Parts: sequence; C-alpha cells; structure tokens
Amino acid sequence: MVAIAYEDIVKAPKALLHDHLDGGLRPATIIELAAEVGHPLPATDPATLASWFVSACDSGSLERYIATFEHTVAVMQTEAALQRVAAECAIDLADDGVVYAEVRFAPEQHLARGLTLEQVVEAVLAGFTDGAAQAAAAGRPIRIGTLLTAMRHAARSQEIAELAVRFRDVGVVGFDIAGAEAGFPPTRHLDAFEYLQRENFHFTIHAGEAFGLPSIWQAIQWCGADRLGHGVRIVDDITGDVLGRLAAYVRDKRIPLELCPSSNVQTGAAPSIAEHPIGLLRDLRFRATVNTDNRLMSGTSMSREMALLVEAFGYGWSELQWFTINAMKSAFIPFDERLAIINEIIKPAYAKLL
Repeated sequence: MVAIAYEDIVKAPKALLHDHLDGGLRPATIIELAAEVGHPLPATDPATLASWFVSACDSGSLERYIATFEHTVAVMQTEAALQRVAAECAIDLADDGVVYAEVRFAPEQHLARGLTLEQVVEAVLAGFTDGAAQAAAAGRPIRIGTLLTAMRHAARSQEIAELAVRFRDVGVVGFDIAGAEAGFPPTRHLDAFEYLQRENFHFTIHAGEAFGLPSIWQAIQWCGADRLGHGVRIVDDITGDVLGRLAAYVRDKRIPLELCPSSNVQTGAAPSIAEHPIGLLRDLRFRATVNTDNRLMSGTSMSREMALLVEAFGYGWSELQWFTINAMKSAFIPFDERLAIINEIIKPAYAKLL
C-alpha cells in the first residue's frame, strides 16, 4: 500500500470532538495578549514558547500537564481576547481540514477581570462565528459547536449546566466536566447531570484518562454520559480480545471514546503512539474517535494525530474515514445535520481517496 502523504491528510475532511479552547492558542497570540495585561511568560519568542508548552507537558503527569494552562487562561480574561482566540481557533481548525468541531472551555475560568459567565460565552460564540465566516470565505467551511465545561474540583457544575442549556440554540451543543480525576469523581456533580438529562441535553465526561475503570463506570452508570472524554483506560478491562463486563457494555452501547493519542502519551495514559490502545480498540470495533485535546500543549493538529496513526499502525484511507465517520456519528448536533455532513462532505471526499 502506498503511504499516505501528510499534505493529503490535511486536505481530507476531519471531525473533532475533543479540543480545549484554552489548549489551542497560537503562541504569538499568547505573547501579544500577555504583554497587554502584564502576565509573565516562560518565553517571549513564539517558537521557544511553543517548545516550552510541549516539553512542560511531556512529564507523564496529568496534574503537571494541567498546570501549564495558567498561562493561556491568564490571557483569556476579556471579551476581545476571548473573541480573538475563538476566531483563530476556528480558522486554524479549518486550515487543517476540520469540517466539524466541538471545542470546549470552562466559563468559570475567565472571570478574573470582571466578566460574567454570560459575557464569556457570548464572546467565545462571537469569535467562533467570526472565524467560521473567515474560513468559509477562504473556501474552507467549518461547522463549529461549543461545549461548556465545569471544573470537577469546583462547585459550579449546576450553574454551568444551566448556562449551557440557556445557550443551547445559539451554538452550545453540550456540557462536560474536566480537571484532575483522582479525588474528584464525576458523582460529585450528579445533580448537574440529572438536570441535563431532564432537559434532553447532551454531555460528555472526562473519564478513564488518569484514574481508570472506576471513573468510566461512574461516568456511564451513575451519571449517564453520552460520550467518554478520553476513556482510554477501558483497555484495563480487556484481556487479549476478551472483554470484561464494563468494556463489553461500552462497546455494545456504542459509547463513543474521545481518544487523544499524543495527549495520552504525554500524561502517561499510554506509553507511546505505537502502544496506544486505539489500535486494539479499533480492531475490536469500539466507537473510537481521534482527537487533539490540546493542540498547543501537544504541538499537534488533527492531521498530525492521523499521520501518527498511519505511521504506527499502517492505516490507510479506509481507517481514517472510519474514525472520521465515528466522530461525526457521535457529534452533539441533530441527526439530520450529522448525516448531511457524512453523506455530502466526508464520504464523497474519501471516495476520491480510497
């Protein structure tokens, strides 16, 4: 089989479900915004700063990985900054061939300079609208939705869940909780998840990244998650090709796994790309999807993640299409809209590549 060229992967349509807004800033933008607010940075040259973020996140620790966000969050505290970052995010994803994306952020982390939760959400949504319009004008249309995230170590999940529902018809497509898993189980936020279920609203939960099977079990069976953010540790319930009861349930129910290969290696959830469980999970036909998590911290993009899988597992266009359609099937937008993107954009493009 002829190896797939990276530039062709960039051109292929891709769908992204797990991407953090505060983990994907352009280094030059961070430097400019930090200068405006007087926030000190580890470096003031874009290339050097980009390298610092990646190396700081290569520790193998989720906690140390999370600590790098103090620099990106610090420069996202005004409406103008939030709108700019969101617009650049949409443009960067579209330039990478992403045709559908769900980008998440935690409104509660952007209140340091006096913004309200509503102002934060409105600024980000405006930025996505601007960025998508610029991308469309350049011939690279992208549909972008937003997930509102509550921090699992805080106590605002009910408030953020209600905020997400208020903005459900203007760009917010789902809800999430994120942050350190150990010591902060998803069941602490059960009221928020029960509220979302009563409102017929979608939500995913970061689970099975650093903590393992109990986190996955709680996210699904106690909280009712539609998808698993990461979920990579479901492999702990698989021996060879024999599935334990939890793994079998996840596969049988077609619960999507928002797998983030490079990020998982950085945080120690997988030893390497070649040894990442995505290979096994794909072979066993779990609803596996490929995602970026934090493009800045991992120095990555959707095209790079797919190229790494091509190199590690020998995947061809059929496998990349499979991952892409899995993601699109699992999106938090209405069924007919998902189907239109699959049938009118993704399948025709891959038919020319296969």
